[in-house]
Amino acid sequence: MNTTVDEIRGALVRVGSGQLLLPNATISEVLSYSPPEPVADAPEWLLGRMRWRGWRLPLVAFSALSGQGAEAADLGSKVVVLKALGGDARMPFFALLTHGFPRLVTIPAASLLDATDDDGDAALPAAVRARVRLNDEDALIPDIDAIEHAIREILA
Repeated sequence: MNTTVDEIRGALVRVGSGQLLLPNATISEVLSYSPPEPVADAPEWLLGRMRWRGWRLPLVAFSALSGQGAEAADLGSKVVVLKALGGDARMPFFALLTHGFPRLVTIPAASLLDATDDDGDAALPAAVRARVRLNDEDALIPDIDAIEHAIREILA
């Protein structure tokens, strides 16, 4: 049987000065931000660990991790808890700092275009799998595996 995907369901989340497109299935919960427990000698992108349902989740500032600038929490900040895809039983979830609530979107597959910058440069920031354009909005698709790998290296 040959099937095609006509629509993609996802969530757009604001991070730093841009936005990420995440698959709905990876989002476990959205929480209000509260300061995490610091991690000794962590890079600026690893904000610390937060408690959630008996787990101590690493909290990541995606903009800082991807080299797109510092990212600070403010009154409207939220935390998106994501399911880790790497199969590590010690880290089944991690969290991303976001600004505001995710916006659910259903995207016709045909309107999801690969976006390059004006010079045709397709170079992607660290921890980014793809740059896409949804109608007139640009978004980044994060490389969940790369994020998990970076977290595991720091916390090892």
